[in-house]
Amino acid sequence: MKKDEPRQHLGGPRWEGGDAAEERMEDWYQTGVTEFEEGEVVRGRVVHIGSSEVLVDVGYKSEGAIPIEEFHRHGSLPKVGEEIEVYLEAKEDSEGLIVLSKDKADKIKVWDAITQAYEKGAPVEGRVVEVVKGGLAVDVGVKAFLSGSQVDLLASMVGQTIRSKVIKLNRRRGNVVLSRRSVLEEEREEKKKHTLQVLSEGMVLTGTVKNITDYGAFIDLGGIDGLLHVTDMSWGRVGHPSEIFQVGDQVEVVVLHFDRETGRVSLGYKQKSSDPWERVEKTYAAGTKTKGKVVSLTNYGAFIELEPGVEGLVHVSEMSWTRRVRHPSKLVNVGDEVDVIVLDVNRAAKRISLGMKQVEPDPWATIEQRYKPGARMLGRVRNLTDFGAFIELEPGVDGLLHISDMSWTRNVGHPSEILKKGQEIETQILNLDRENKRISLGLKQIQPDPWTTVQQRYPMGSRVTGKIVRLTDFGAFVELEPGVDGLLHISQMSNRPIGRPDELVSVGDELTLLVIRVDANERRIGLSLKELAHAIEPPKEMEERGGGRRAGRRGGKHRDDYDDDDEE
Repeated sequence: MKKDEPRQHLGGPRWEGGDAAEERMEDWYQTGVTEFEEGEVVRGRVVHIGSSEVLVDVGYKSEGAIPIEEFHRHGSLPKVGEEIEVYLEAKEDSEGLIVLSKDKADKIKVWDAITQAYEKGAPVEGRVVEVVKGGLAVDVGVKAFLSGSQVDLLASMVGQTIRSKVIKLNRRRGNVVLSRRSVLEEEREEKKKHTLQVLSEGMVLTGTVKNITDYGAFIDLGGIDGLLHVTDMSWGRVGHPSEIFQVGDQVEVVVLHFDRETGRVSLGYKQKSSDPWERVEKTYAAGTKTKGKVVSLTNYGAFIELEPGVEGLVHVSEMSWTRRVRHPSKLVNVGDEVDVIVLDVNRAAKRISLGMKQVEPDPWATIEQRYKPGARMLGRVRNLTDFGAFIELEPGVDGLLHISDMSWTRNVGHPSEILKKGQEIETQILNLDRENKRISLGLKQIQPDPWTTVQQRYPMGSRVTGKIVRLTDFGAFVELEPGVDGLLHISQMSNRPIGRPDELVSVGDELTLLVIRVDANERRIGLSLKELAHAIEPPKEMEERGGGRRAGRRGGKHRDDYDDDDEE
Protein backbone atom coordinates (compact mmCIF):
# COMPACT_ATOMS: atom_id res chain seq x y z
CA MET A 1 0.00 0.00 0.00
CA LYS A 2 1.34 3.40 -1.01
CA LYS A 3 1.28 6.30 1.38
CA ASP A 4 -0.88 8.51 -0.87
CA GLU A 5 -3.51 5.83 -1.27
CA PRO A 6 -6.47 6.00 1.09
CA ARG A 7 -6.50 3.10 3.60
CA GLN A 8 -9.40 0.75 3.03
CA HIS A 9 -11.12 -1.28 5.73
CA LEU A 10 -8.99 -4.38 6.30
CA GLY A 11 -11.94 -6.68 5.72
CA GLY A 12 -13.41 -4.86 2.71
CA PRO A 13 -12.66 -4.94 -1.02
CA ARG A 14 -10.11 -2.72 -2.74
CA TRP A 15 -11.67 -0.39 -5.38
CA GLU A 16 -9.45 0.36 -8.30
CA GLY A 17 -12.34 1.40 -10.67
CA GLY A 18 -13.77 0.14 -13.92
CA ASP A 19 -14.27 -3.27 -15.46
CA ALA A 20 -10.54 -3.87 -15.54
CA ALA A 21 -10.46 -3.89 -11.78
CA GLU A 22 -13.26 -6.39 -11.60
CA GLU A 23 -11.44 -8.68 -14.03
CA ARG A 24 -8.25 -8.52 -11.99
CA MET A 25 -10.14 -9.31 -8.83
CA GLU A 26 -11.66 -12.33 -10.47
CA ASP A 27 -8.24 -13.52 -11.67
CA TRP A 28 -6.81 -13.02 -8.17
CA TYR A 29 -9.51 -15.15 -6.61
CA GLN A 30 -9.01 -17.81 -9.22
CA THR A 31 -5.20 -17.98 -9.28
CA GLY A 32 -3.63 -15.78 -6.60
CA VAL A 33 -5.27 -16.87 -3.38
CA THR A 34 -3.22 -19.47 -1.59
CA GLU A 35 -4.97 -22.04 0.47
CA PHE A 36 -4.10 -21.56 4.18
CA GLU A 37 -4.86 -23.67 7.19
CA GLU A 38 -5.35 -22.22 10.58
CA GLY A 39 -2.51 -23.11 13.01
CA GLU A 40 0.20 -22.89 10.35
CA VAL A 41 3.25 -20.69 10.16
CA VAL A 42 3.22 -18.74 6.91
CA ARG A 43 5.42 -16.13 5.34
CA GLY A 44 4.15 -12.62 4.80
CA ARG A 45 5.33 -9.19 3.68
CA VAL A 46 5.21 -6.13 5.92
CA VAL A 47 3.10 -3.51 4.13
CA HIS A 48 2.62 -0.88 6.84
CA ILE A 49 3.95 -0.01 10.31
CA GLY A 50 1.65 2.04 12.49
CA SER A 51 1.91 3.31 16.02
CA SER A 52 0.12 0.32 17.52
CA GLU A 53 0.14 -2.40 14.85
CA VAL A 54 2.02 -3.84 11.91
CA LEU A 55 0.11 -4.84 8.75
CA VAL A 56 1.30 -8.04 7.07
CA ASP A 57 0.17 -9.35 3.70
CA VAL A 58 0.30 -13.15 3.64
CA GLY A 59 -1.38 -13.45 0.20
CA TYR A 60 -4.85 -13.90 1.59
CA LYS A 61 -7.92 -11.86 0.67
CA SER A 62 -7.17 -9.41 3.48
CA GLU A 63 -4.14 -8.21 5.39
CA GLY A 64 -3.52 -9.16 9.02
CA ALA A 65 -2.68 -6.78 11.88
CA ILE A 66 -0.17 -7.75 14.53
CA PRO A 67 0.19 -5.70 17.76
CA ILE A 68 3.49 -3.80 17.65
CA GLU A 69 4.35 -5.01 21.22
CA GLU A 70 5.00 -8.49 19.84
CA PHE A 71 7.86 -7.09 17.77
CA HIS A 72 9.26 -5.04 20.65
CA ARG A 73 9.49 -8.16 22.79
CA HIS A 74 11.63 -9.85 20.19
CA GLY A 75 13.94 -6.94 19.39
CA SER A 76 13.61 -4.31 16.67
CA LEU A 77 10.74 -3.59 14.30
CA PRO A 78 10.84 -5.00 10.76
CA LYS A 79 10.98 -2.72 7.73
CA VAL A 80 8.22 -2.17 5.20
CA GLY A 81 8.68 -4.75 2.44
CA GLU A 82 10.53 -7.19 4.67
CA GLU A 83 9.33 -10.76 4.68
CA ILE A 84 8.63 -12.36 8.04
CA GLU A 85 7.08 -15.55 9.37
CA VAL A 86 3.78 -15.31 11.22
CA TYR A 87 1.31 -17.69 12.77
CA LEU A 88 -2.19 -17.93 11.28
CA GLU A 89 -4.56 -18.10 14.23
CA ALA A 90 -7.82 -17.59 12.29
CA LYS A 91 -8.77 -16.82 8.74
CA GLU A 92 -11.47 -14.44 9.87
CA ASP A 93 -12.38 -12.84 13.13
CA SER A 94 -15.73 -11.23 14.03
CA GLU A 95 -14.90 -8.38 11.68
CA GLY A 96 -13.88 -10.64 8.82
CA LEU A 97 -10.14 -9.95 9.29
CA ILE A 98 -7.35 -12.53 9.21
CA VAL A 99 -5.76 -13.05 12.65
CA LEU A 100 -1.92 -13.30 12.75
CA SER A 101 0.63 -13.64 15.58
CA LYS A 102 4.37 -13.04 15.57
CA ASP A 103 4.84 -14.42 19.13
CA LYS A 104 3.32 -17.78 18.33
CA ALA A 105 5.24 -18.05 15.08
CA ASP A 106 8.50 -17.48 16.90
CA LYS A 107 7.62 -20.02 19.60
CA ILE A 108 6.74 -22.62 17.02
CA LYS A 109 10.03 -21.98 15.27
CA VAL A 110 11.89 -22.35 18.57
CA TRP A 111 10.12 -25.55 19.45
CA ASP A 112 10.81 -26.89 15.95
CA ALA A 113 14.50 -26.05 16.36
CA ILE A 114 14.65 -27.60 19.85
CA THR A 115 12.86 -30.71 18.62
CA GLN A 116 15.23 -31.03 15.68
CA ALA A 117 18.25 -30.58 17.97
CA TYR A 118 16.83 -33.19 20.34
CA GLU A 119 16.30 -35.68 17.55
CA LYS A 120 19.77 -35.15 16.06
CA GLY A 121 21.60 -34.82 19.40
CA ALA A 122 22.87 -31.40 18.40
CA PRO A 123 23.74 -28.76 21.06
CA VAL A 124 21.62 -25.64 21.62
CA GLU A 125 22.67 -22.24 22.98
CA GLY A 126 20.90 -20.42 25.75
CA ARG A 127 21.37 -17.75 28.40
CA VAL A 128 21.27 -18.62 32.10
CA VAL A 129 18.55 -16.45 33.61
CA GLU A 130 18.31 -17.57 37.24
CA VAL A 131 19.10 -20.19 39.86
CA VAL A 132 16.11 -22.43 40.61
CA LYS A 133 15.64 -25.36 42.95
CA GLY A 134 17.99 -28.11 41.87
CA GLY A 135 19.70 -26.21 39.07
CA LEU A 136 19.40 -23.35 36.58
CA ALA A 137 16.73 -21.86 34.35
CA VAL A 138 18.08 -21.36 30.82
CA ASP A 139 16.44 -19.33 28.05
CA VAL A 140 16.80 -21.28 24.80
CA GLY A 141 13.81 -19.50 23.24
CA VAL A 142 11.67 -21.21 25.85
CA LYS A 143 12.58 -21.69 29.49
CA ALA A 144 14.54 -24.91 30.00
CA PHE A 145 15.93 -26.62 33.11
CA LEU A 146 19.61 -27.46 33.63
CA SER A 147 20.38 -29.70 36.62
CA GLY A 148 23.15 -28.68 39.04
CA SER A 149 24.18 -29.20 42.66
CA GLN A 150 26.83 -26.60 43.55
CA VAL A 151 24.85 -23.46 44.37
CA ASP A 152 27.89 -21.15 44.62
CA LEU A 153 29.11 -22.23 41.22
CA LEU A 154 25.63 -22.00 39.71
CA ALA A 155 25.14 -18.43 40.92
CA SER A 156 28.28 -17.35 39.11
CA MET A 157 26.83 -18.67 35.82
CA VAL A 158 23.77 -16.39 35.79
CA GLY A 159 23.92 -14.18 32.70
CA GLN A 160 26.31 -16.47 30.83
CA THR A 161 25.56 -18.00 27.43
CA ILE A 162 26.12 -21.74 27.49
CA ARG A 163 25.91 -24.68 25.11
CA SER A 164 24.08 -27.84 26.15
CA LYS A 165 22.10 -30.76 24.79
CA VAL A 166 18.39 -31.50 25.13
CA ILE A 167 18.04 -34.79 27.01
CA LYS A 168 14.31 -34.63 27.69
CA LEU A 169 11.49 -32.92 25.76
CA ASN A 170 7.73 -32.65 26.28
CA ARG A 171 6.32 -30.15 23.80
CA ARG A 172 2.80 -30.48 24.98
CA ARG A 173 3.67 -29.60 28.57
CA GLY A 174 6.40 -27.19 27.54
CA ASN A 175 9.17 -29.03 29.44
CA VAL A 176 12.78 -29.00 28.27
CA VAL A 177 15.63 -30.57 30.26
CA LEU A 178 19.24 -29.81 29.34
CA SER A 179 22.63 -31.35 30.10
CA ARG A 180 26.10 -29.83 29.68
CA ARG A 181 28.16 -32.94 30.42
CA SER A 182 28.41 -34.35 26.92
CA VAL A 183 28.92 -30.89 25.40
CA LEU A 184 31.69 -30.09 27.88
CA GLU A 185 33.32 -33.44 27.23
CA GLU A 186 33.29 -32.82 23.51
CA GLU A 187 34.60 -29.29 23.93
CA ARG A 188 37.30 -30.49 26.32
CA GLU A 189 38.35 -33.22 23.94
CA GLU A 190 38.66 -30.69 21.12
CA LYS A 191 40.67 -28.34 23.34
CA LYS A 192 42.87 -31.19 24.52
CA LYS A 193 43.61 -32.23 20.97
CA HIS A 194 44.60 -28.69 20.07
CA THR A 195 46.64 -28.18 23.25
CA LEU A 196 48.61 -31.38 22.75
CA GLN A 197 49.51 -30.27 19.25
CA VAL A 198 50.95 -26.91 20.31
CA LEU A 199 52.24 -27.66 23.84
CA SER A 200 56.01 -27.55 24.32
CA GLU A 201 58.46 -27.01 27.16
CA GLY A 202 59.35 -23.39 27.81
CA MET A 203 56.20 -21.91 26.31
CA VAL A 204 54.12 -19.43 28.30
CA LEU A 205 50.35 -19.86 28.27
CA THR A 206 47.29 -18.89 30.27
CA GLY A 207 45.19 -21.37 32.19
CA THR A 208 42.49 -21.52 34.83
CA VAL A 209 43.03 -22.72 38.40
CA LYS A 210 40.89 -25.85 38.56
CA ASN A 211 41.80 -27.29 41.96
CA ILE A 212 44.06 -26.46 44.93
CA THR A 213 45.80 -29.00 47.18
CA ASP A 214 48.36 -28.78 49.98
CA TYR A 215 51.19 -29.45 47.53
CA GLY A 216 50.13 -27.29 44.59
CA ALA A 217 47.43 -26.22 42.14
CA PHE A 218 46.04 -27.93 39.05
CA ILE A 219 45.75 -25.59 36.06
CA ASP A 220 43.35 -26.23 33.16
CA LEU A 221 45.35 -25.40 30.05
CA GLY A 222 42.49 -26.24 27.71
CA GLY A 223 41.45 -29.87 27.80
CA ILE A 224 44.52 -30.92 29.75
CA ASP A 225 45.54 -30.20 33.36
CA GLY A 226 49.02 -29.27 34.52
CA LEU A 227 50.43 -29.29 38.04
CA LEU A 228 51.86 -26.06 39.44
CA HIS A 229 53.81 -27.28 42.47
CA VAL A 230 53.94 -25.06 45.54
CA THR A 231 57.74 -24.81 45.23
CA ASP A 232 57.35 -23.33 41.74
CA MET A 233 54.84 -20.67 42.73
CA SER A 234 57.20 -18.12 44.20
CA TRP A 235 60.89 -17.55 44.82
CA GLY A 236 59.81 -16.70 48.35
CA ARG A 237 58.22 -18.75 51.12
CA VAL A 238 54.71 -20.11 50.44
CA GLY A 239 52.90 -21.80 53.31
CA HIS A 240 49.92 -22.97 51.22
CA PRO A 241 48.96 -22.49 47.54
CA SER A 242 45.74 -20.73 48.61
CA GLU A 243 47.90 -17.82 49.81
CA ILE A 244 48.55 -16.96 46.13
CA PHE A 245 45.78 -18.54 44.02
CA GLN A 246 42.05 -19.22 44.22
CA VAL A 247 39.94 -21.64 42.19
CA GLY A 248 38.83 -19.92 38.99
CA ASP A 249 41.81 -17.54 38.77
CA GLN A 250 43.30 -16.93 35.35
CA VAL A 251 47.05 -17.46 35.63
CA GLU A 252 49.94 -17.22 33.21
CA VAL A 253 52.38 -20.11 33.61
CA VAL A 254 55.51 -21.57 32.04
CA VAL A 255 55.65 -25.19 30.85
CA LEU A 256 58.59 -26.76 32.71
CA HIS A 257 58.15 -30.36 31.58
CA PHE A 258 55.75 -32.20 29.29
CA ASP A 259 55.53 -35.98 28.95
CA ARG A 260 53.53 -36.79 25.82
CA GLU A 261 53.22 -40.49 26.71
CA THR A 262 51.64 -39.96 30.13
CA GLY A 263 50.15 -36.53 29.39
CA ARG A 264 51.68 -35.07 32.55
CA VAL A 265 52.54 -31.39 32.51
CA SER A 266 54.68 -29.61 35.11
CA LEU A 267 54.18 -25.86 35.32
CA GLY A 268 56.00 -22.94 36.89
CA TYR A 269 54.88 -19.49 37.97
CA LYS A 270 58.00 -18.07 39.58
CA GLN A 271 60.02 -18.91 36.46
CA LYS A 272 58.42 -15.96 34.70
CA SER A 273 60.79 -13.73 36.67
CA SER A 274 64.52 -14.06 37.30
CA ASP A 275 65.91 -15.78 40.39
CA PRO A 276 66.69 -13.02 42.94
CA TRP A 277 69.66 -15.06 44.21
CA GLU A 278 71.49 -14.34 40.95
CA ARG A 279 72.08 -10.74 42.09
CA VAL A 280 72.14 -11.31 45.86
CA GLU A 281 75.90 -10.74 46.22
CA LYS A 282 75.55 -7.23 44.81
CA THR A 283 72.32 -6.36 46.56
CA TYR A 284 73.29 -7.75 49.96
CA ALA A 285 77.05 -7.49 50.22
CA ALA A 286 78.64 -8.30 53.59
CA GLY A 287 78.35 -5.32 55.93
CA THR A 288 75.17 -3.99 54.31
CA LYS A 289 72.51 -2.71 56.70
CA THR A 290 68.96 -3.50 55.61
CA LYS A 291 65.45 -4.22 56.85
CA GLY A 292 63.56 -7.50 56.79
CA LYS A 293 60.47 -9.27 58.10
CA VAL A 294 60.58 -12.21 60.50
CA VAL A 295 58.92 -15.13 58.68
CA SER A 296 59.91 -18.11 60.82
CA LEU A 297 61.37 -18.94 64.25
CA THR A 298 63.41 -22.01 65.20
CA ASN A 299 65.31 -23.04 68.33
CA TYR A 300 68.55 -21.79 66.81
CA GLY A 301 67.46 -18.51 65.25
CA ALA A 302 65.04 -16.43 63.17
CA PHE A 303 64.61 -16.42 59.39
CA ILE A 304 64.30 -12.92 57.94
CA GLU A 305 62.76 -12.22 54.52
CA LEU A 306 64.80 -9.49 52.85
CA GLU A 307 62.70 -9.59 49.67
CA PRO A 308 60.39 -12.20 48.09
CA GLY A 309 62.55 -15.26 47.54
CA VAL A 310 65.52 -14.10 49.62
CA GLU A 311 65.78 -15.04 53.29
CA GLY A 312 68.60 -14.87 55.77
CA LEU A 313 69.21 -16.40 59.19
CA VAL A 314 69.88 -14.47 62.39
CA HIS A 315 71.44 -17.01 64.75
CA VAL A 316 70.54 -16.68 68.43
CA SER A 317 74.17 -15.80 69.14
CA GLU A 318 73.88 -12.78 66.82
CA MET A 319 70.76 -11.31 68.41
CA SER A 320 72.12 -9.49 71.46
CA TRP A 321 75.48 -8.28 72.72
CA THR A 322 74.49 -8.72 76.31
CA ARG A 323 71.70 -11.26 76.69
CA ARG A 324 72.00 -15.01 76.41
CA VAL A 325 69.05 -15.67 74.12
CA ARG A 326 67.69 -19.17 74.70
CA HIS A 327 64.97 -18.82 72.06
CA PRO A 328 64.41 -16.13 69.39
CA SER A 329 60.85 -15.58 70.63
CA LYS A 330 62.33 -13.80 73.65
CA LEU A 331 63.29 -10.92 71.32
CA VAL A 332 61.23 -11.14 68.10
CA ASN A 333 57.94 -12.52 66.78
CA VAL A 334 56.80 -13.67 63.35
CA GLY A 335 55.75 -10.62 61.33
CA ASP A 336 58.11 -8.18 63.09
CA GLU A 337 60.21 -5.84 60.97
CA VAL A 338 63.82 -5.74 62.12
CA ASP A 339 67.06 -4.00 61.17
CA VAL A 340 69.89 -6.38 60.35
CA ILE A 341 73.49 -6.36 59.15
CA VAL A 342 74.60 -8.81 56.42
CA LEU A 343 77.44 -10.88 57.89
CA ASP A 344 78.04 -13.41 55.10
CA VAL A 345 76.56 -14.41 51.71
CA ASN A 346 76.78 -17.84 50.07
CA ARG A 347 74.99 -17.60 46.73
CA ALA A 348 75.67 -21.21 45.72
CA ALA A 349 74.10 -22.59 48.90
CA LYS A 350 71.48 -19.79 48.96
CA ARG A 351 72.39 -18.79 52.50
CA ILE A 352 72.75 -15.37 54.08
CA SER A 353 73.99 -14.90 57.64
CA LEU A 354 72.53 -11.87 59.37
CA GLY A 355 73.11 -10.11 62.66
CA MET A 356 70.80 -8.00 64.80
CA LYS A 357 73.22 -7.02 67.53
CA GLN A 358 75.67 -5.59 65.00
CA VAL A 359 73.20 -2.79 64.25
CA GLU A 360 74.13 -1.24 67.63
CA PRO A 361 77.66 -0.70 69.04
CA ASP A 362 78.93 -3.43 71.36
CA PRO A 363 78.71 -2.05 74.92
CA TRP A 364 81.44 -4.48 76.00
CA ALA A 365 83.97 -2.94 73.61
CA THR A 366 84.52 -0.01 76.02
CA ILE A 367 83.47 -1.75 79.24
CA GLU A 368 86.91 -1.36 80.88
CA GLN A 369 86.67 2.41 80.54
CA ARG A 370 83.39 2.55 82.46
CA TYR A 371 83.87 -0.18 85.06
CA LYS A 372 87.01 -0.86 87.07
CA PRO A 373 87.60 -3.46 89.80
CA GLY A 374 87.07 -1.98 93.26
CA ALA A 375 84.57 0.61 92.08
CA ARG A 376 81.13 0.72 93.64
CA MET A 377 78.14 0.73 91.28
CA LEU A 378 74.38 1.03 91.63
CA GLY A 379 72.33 -1.60 89.84
CA ARG A 380 68.97 -3.32 89.68
CA VAL A 381 68.35 -6.98 90.48
CA ARG A 382 67.23 -8.39 87.12
CA ASN A 383 67.11 -12.10 87.86
CA LEU A 384 67.67 -14.56 90.73
CA THR A 385 69.18 -18.03 90.35
CA ASP A 386 70.26 -20.76 92.78
CA PHE A 387 73.88 -19.63 92.57
CA GLY A 388 73.42 -15.86 92.69
CA ALA A 389 71.77 -12.76 91.26
CA PHE A 390 72.23 -10.93 87.95
CA ILE A 391 72.50 -7.19 88.48
CA GLU A 392 71.77 -4.84 85.57
CA LEU A 393 74.38 -2.08 85.70
CA GLU A 394 73.18 -0.44 82.44
CA PRO A 395 70.95 -1.56 79.58
CA GLY A 396 72.67 -4.58 78.09
CA VAL A 397 75.34 -4.95 80.78
CA ASP A 398 74.75 -7.37 83.66
CA GLY A 399 77.06 -8.48 86.43
CA LEU A 400 76.88 -11.62 88.57
CA LEU A 401 76.62 -11.32 92.32
CA HIS A 402 77.54 -14.82 93.51
CA ILE A 403 75.81 -16.19 96.57
CA SER A 404 79.18 -16.48 98.32
CA ASP A 405 79.72 -12.71 97.94
CA MET A 406 76.44 -11.63 99.50
CA SER A 407 77.28 -11.71 103.23
CA TRP A 408 80.33 -11.95 105.49
CA THR A 409 78.34 -13.40 108.32
CA ARG A 410 75.28 -15.24 106.97
CA ASN A 411 75.30 -18.66 105.41
CA VAL A 412 72.97 -17.73 102.50
CA GLY A 413 70.99 -20.68 101.16
CA HIS A 414 69.30 -18.77 98.32
CA PRO A 415 69.66 -15.17 97.01
CA SER A 416 65.98 -14.51 97.74
CA GLU A 417 66.84 -14.53 101.45
CA ILE A 418 68.60 -11.19 100.94
CA LEU A 419 67.46 -9.74 97.58
CA LYS A 420 64.25 -9.22 95.61
CA LYS A 421 63.81 -8.96 91.88
CA GLY A 422 63.74 -5.30 90.80
CA GLN A 423 65.51 -4.11 93.95
CA GLU A 424 68.17 -1.41 93.58
CA ILE A 425 71.42 -2.20 95.39
CA GLU A 426 74.99 -0.97 95.58
CA THR A 427 77.69 -3.51 94.77
CA GLN A 428 81.42 -3.52 94.28
CA ILE A 429 83.12 -4.69 91.10
CA LEU A 430 85.36 -7.61 91.95
CA ASN A 431 86.50 -8.75 88.54
CA LEU A 432 85.94 -7.83 84.86
CA ASP A 433 86.44 -10.13 81.83
CA ARG A 434 85.80 -8.23 78.59
CA GLU A 435 86.51 -11.16 76.29
CA ASN A 436 83.95 -13.46 77.95
CA LYS A 437 81.61 -10.56 78.75
CA ARG A 438 81.54 -11.22 82.50
CA ILE A 439 81.52 -8.92 85.52
CA SER A 440 81.81 -10.31 89.05
CA LEU A 441 80.15 -8.25 91.79
CA GLY A 442 80.23 -8.32 95.56
CA LEU A 443 77.72 -7.13 98.13
CA LYS A 444 79.52 -8.07 101.32
CA GLN A 445 82.65 -6.29 100.11
CA ILE A 446 81.07 -2.89 100.69
CA GLN A 447 81.03 -3.74 104.46
CA PRO A 448 84.10 -4.35 106.68
CA ASP A 449 85.17 -7.99 106.94
CA PRO A 450 84.83 -9.06 110.60
CA TRP A 451 87.67 -11.53 110.14
CA THR A 452 90.24 -8.80 109.56
CA THR A 453 90.22 -7.93 113.31
CA VAL A 454 89.44 -11.38 114.68
CA GLN A 455 92.98 -11.86 116.03
CA GLN A 456 92.62 -8.69 118.11
CA ARG A 457 89.17 -9.62 119.35
CA TYR A 458 89.90 -13.31 119.97
CA PRO A 459 93.58 -13.64 120.86
CA MET A 460 95.05 -17.07 121.58
CA GLY A 461 94.61 -18.11 125.20
CA SER A 462 91.56 -15.95 125.71
CA ARG A 463 88.35 -17.32 127.12
CA VAL A 464 85.23 -16.96 124.97
CA THR A 465 81.57 -17.85 125.25
CA GLY A 466 79.56 -19.22 122.34
CA LYS A 467 76.61 -21.36 121.24
CA ILE A 468 76.87 -24.68 119.44
CA VAL A 469 75.18 -24.28 116.05
CA ARG A 470 76.21 -27.46 114.25
CA LEU A 471 77.58 -30.92 115.04
CA THR A 472 79.80 -32.99 112.74
CA ASP A 473 81.62 -36.30 113.05
CA PHE A 474 84.84 -34.47 113.93
CA GLY A 475 83.48 -31.86 116.35
CA ALA A 476 81.12 -28.96 116.96
CA PHE A 477 80.91 -25.47 115.40
CA VAL A 478 80.46 -22.74 117.95
CA GLU A 479 79.08 -19.31 116.97
CA LEU A 480 81.08 -16.63 118.75
CA GLU A 481 79.29 -13.74 116.96
CA PRO A 482 77.19 -13.45 113.79
CA GLY A 483 79.41 -14.60 110.96
CA VAL A 484 82.29 -15.80 113.16
CA ASP A 485 82.34 -19.48 114.09
CA GLY A 486 85.00 -21.51 115.88
CA LEU A 487 85.61 -25.25 115.82
CA LEU A 488 85.59 -27.35 118.98
CA HIS A 489 87.34 -30.46 117.72
CA ILE A 490 86.30 -33.79 119.23
CA SER A 491 89.87 -34.22 120.52
CA GLN A 492 89.51 -30.97 122.50
CA MET A 493 86.32 -31.91 124.29
CA SER A 494 87.64 -34.18 127.05
CA ASN A 495 90.72 -35.91 128.44
CA ARG A 496 89.08 -39.24 127.85
CA PRO A 497 88.40 -40.67 124.37
CA ILE A 498 85.09 -39.52 122.79
CA GLY A 499 83.46 -41.50 120.00
CA ARG A 500 80.89 -38.86 118.97
CA PRO A 501 80.49 -35.17 119.87
CA ASP A 502 76.85 -35.60 120.90
CA GLU A 503 78.03 -37.76 123.82
CA LEU A 504 79.04 -34.54 125.56
CA VAL A 505 77.39 -31.58 123.79
CA SER A 506 74.22 -30.71 121.87
CA VAL A 507 73.16 -27.99 119.41
CA GLY A 508 72.11 -24.95 121.40
CA ASP A 509 74.43 -25.53 124.33
CA GLU A 510 76.32 -22.44 125.52
CA LEU A 511 79.93 -23.13 126.44
CA THR A 512 82.88 -21.21 127.82
CA LEU A 513 85.95 -22.23 125.83
CA LEU A 514 89.62 -21.44 125.39
CA VAL A 515 90.97 -20.03 122.12
CA ILE A 516 93.88 -22.28 121.07
CA ARG A 517 94.31 -21.23 117.41
CA VAL A 518 93.48 -18.22 115.20
CA ASP A 519 94.00 -18.02 111.38
CA ALA A 520 92.33 -14.94 109.85
CA ASN A 521 93.39 -15.87 106.33
CA GLU A 522 91.82 -19.32 106.55
CA ARG A 523 88.94 -17.90 108.61
CA ARG A 524 89.41 -20.50 111.31
CA ILE A 525 89.35 -20.35 115.10
CA GLY A 526 90.28 -23.38 117.16
CA LEU A 527 88.54 -23.82 120.51
CA SER A 528 89.13 -26.21 123.41
CA LEU A 529 87.13 -27.33 126.40
CA LYS A 530 89.90 -29.63 127.59
CA GLU A 531 92.53 -26.91 127.70
CA LEU A 532 90.17 -24.59 129.53
CA ALA A 533 89.73 -27.27 132.19
CA HIS A 534 93.50 -27.57 132.57
CA ALA A 535 93.88 -23.80 132.83
CA ILE A 536 91.42 -23.53 135.71
CA GLU A 537 92.37 -26.81 137.50
CA PRO A 538 92.69 -26.01 141.30
CA PRO A 539 95.76 -26.94 143.53
CA LYS A 540 95.89 -30.49 144.90
CA GLU A 541 95.38 -29.36 148.55
CA MET A 542 92.18 -27.69 147.47
CA GLU A 543 91.11 -30.82 145.68
CA GLU A 544 91.63 -32.82 148.86
CA ARG A 545 89.35 -30.40 150.71
CA GLY A 546 86.90 -30.62 147.82
CA GLY A 547 86.99 -26.87 147.26
CA GLY A 548 87.35 -24.78 144.14
CA ARG A 549 85.10 -23.98 141.15
CA ARG A 550 85.17 -26.29 138.18
CA ALA A 551 84.97 -25.06 134.58
CA GLY A 552 82.57 -26.52 132.06
CA ARG A 553 79.26 -26.11 130.39
CA ARG A 554 76.91 -23.65 132.07
CA GLY A 555 74.23 -25.55 133.88
CA GLY A 556 75.78 -28.86 132.66
CA LYS A 557 78.42 -31.37 133.74
CA HIS A 558 81.66 -30.40 135.50
CA ARG A 559 85.08 -31.51 134.38
CA ASP A 560 85.26 -34.05 137.23
CA ASP A 561 82.01 -35.52 135.93
CA TYR A 562 83.73 -36.26 132.61
CA ASP A 563 86.70 -37.94 134.35
CA ASP A 564 84.44 -40.00 136.62
CA ASP A 565 82.79 -41.49 133.55
CA ASP A 566 85.83 -43.61 133.01
CA GLU A 567 85.16 -45.43 136.27
CA GLU A 568 81.72 -46.60 135.25
